[in-house]
Amino acid sequence: MDREHNGSALPARLRVEARSVGESELLTPVGELDHHTAELLREPLDEALDAGRARLVVDCTGLEFCDSTGLNVLLGARLRADAAGGAVHLVGMRPAVARVFHITGADTVFTVHDTLATALPD
Repeated sequence: MDREHNGSALPARLRVEARSVGESELLTPVGELDHHTAELLREPLDEALDAGRARLVVDCTGLEFCDSTGLNVLLGARLRADAAGGAVHLVGMRPAVARVFHITGADTVFTVHDTLATALPD
């Protein structure tokens, strides 16, 4: 099932599509993930985890920016997924986004993939 999250009270700086792919929940944020838009990603992450989907794949190829608030949303999802026996996999981070993860050391706690093909099991 495809679901799109876009807050009506906020400018459309971030759009998130969520859909199930096999055992994984694939989330595709497009735009800027920051303190103004973080809730737009937190909601579908929480919904997937609440539904028992602990293997989360976040396709970051359309993510242009991520600040510490966005990073914290992903770290929170990682903790919940880990507690449920799953994980958060990040795919195709652009250099500006990858830099935030590298500087903070967060790149060491996520499984990072170059492509969706390697992130989604057959």
